[in-house]
Amino acid sequence: MKQWYQRRVRGADPDIEADKKIVLKYNKVDGKVNRTSHTGEIKIVGGVPMNVAGRTGIAGRGLLGRWGPNHAADPVVTRWKLNEKGEKVIHATSKLPILQFVSIKRHDTGEWAVPGGMVDAGDSVSKTLKKEFGEEALNTTVMDKKQQKEMSRQVTELFKKGNVLYKGYVDDPRNTDNAWMETVAVNYHDHKGTFHKFKLQAGDDAASVQWVDVDSTLNLYASHSYFVMGAANANNAHW
Repeated sequence: MKQWYQRRVRGADPDIEADKKIVLKYNKVDGKVNRTSHTGEIKIVGGVPMNVAGRTGIAGRGLLGRWGPNHAADPVVTRWKLNEKGEKVIHATSKLPILQFVSIKRHDTGEWAVPGGMVDAGDSVSKTLKKEFGEEALNTTVMDKKQQKEMSRQVTELFKKGNVLYKGYVDDPRNTDNAWMETVAVNYHDHKGTFHKFKLQAGDDAASVQWVDVDSTLNLYASHSYFVMGAANANNAHW
């Protein structure tokens, strides 16, 4: 079985295979770390969690920070595509309005993706959704405190109502037999046109950021195309 090296990630789990005295508590919240799976109970073999979706052929923790589930949150932020008159643009074939979503280009893979991220120990999914969108799509990390406060207020207002598109295991190139990605994907749709006032600016892990038309030809990172398709269906938009 192929063994990936244990990447040194700040705050990552220790090597439980090298030191058998270390016991991590799975299927519960272990201190501040959520070691439960959205899919159900995690099977433990020899003190090591087994991938809930089956074997990958790669053993160990690999490039991920946690043994077992590594929880992420993915905000799918959408608005309607408008013409110069402020009217919804209708797709010529489907006759449905065209949706746009905020997409970032990842530094690590160069692929386009939803501006999501890992849920830090002790943080909630809702907090992570707002934080990741602000850091990656609005570059709030370079704003002064006054600007950050105002932007936080606006993002909080926009993120009050979200539609959960997906919750569970996701395909990810970093998944191994003993560590894997799970996420909660939530659609925040702009019904009032507020997002048209937002100036997108790439920050944190994003190389660039832009509004992208939603279409079935999208080729996004990991399972993100599936999340965007869910947003299109939920809003009765073109796909």
